[in-house]
Amino acid sequence: MQILRGLQGKRTNIGLGDIRNTQQMAFLRHLQKEINQEEALNIPLHELNVVVFDIETTGFSPEKGDGILSIGATKMYGTTILEEDIFYSLVCYEKEIPEHIVQLTGITNEQVLEAEPLTDVLIKFLEYKQECTLVAHHANHERNFLQSASSLLFCTPFKHRIVDTSFLFKMIEPKMNMTTLEDLCNHNNIPVVGRHHALGDAKMTAKLWSIYLEKAQVIGCETLHDVYTRFARM
Repeated sequence: MQILRGLQGKRTNIGLGDIRNTQQMAFLRHLQKEINQEEALNIPLHELNVVVFDIETTGFSPEKGDGILSIGATKMYGTTILEEDIFYSLVCYEKEIPEHIVQLTGITNEQVLEAEPLTDVLIKFLEYKQECTLVAHHANHERNFLQSASSLLFCTPFKHRIVDTSFLFKMIEPKMNMTTLEDLCNHNNIPVVGRHHALGDAKMTAKLWSIYLEKAQVIGCETLHDVYTRFARM
């Protein structure tokens, strides 16, 4: 326990854990302030830096106590996947993982008990992300969990834009009814490898993003702003 002198000269007991949490909150807020959401909308698609990511969770409702078990990601420049520039981490989870989630993901209770806490993993993930735009398949799932975690752990909203891959494939193939990652991969001759593993899903999503980003440019979309505008007119 450290004893610090407050603003009015009073001695205050502050644990090392409190100091660390305060530093983490300040650092995350600093990362949030540096975001320029609008700038990415006007970058040419062939020059756009993105981080395609996926999370594995214990369920679908963070508000009901479901938690993040792992985060996986890969970076891209335009349509090029930077296969060596990846991120993956398990996340400490102290509750019992539902058995069907263990079977689905292969993530065990023993593995997550030894993993880093979510606060550390999120900060490392955002440091990895840097100025890149986030991309995810059916991004509402990722957005809901990251917003919940940011609010709960750092007392700040999650301000990073997450682009949903559906904006691209629904624009390119509006009559297509497929929505699952494996169906879209099969439709585009992408091998389904590492399904329901955060990094495996991120890599497959990156391949989808690459294919549909190229098709978006062929039909005249030069920026994300063009993609959103064209999608809104459909």
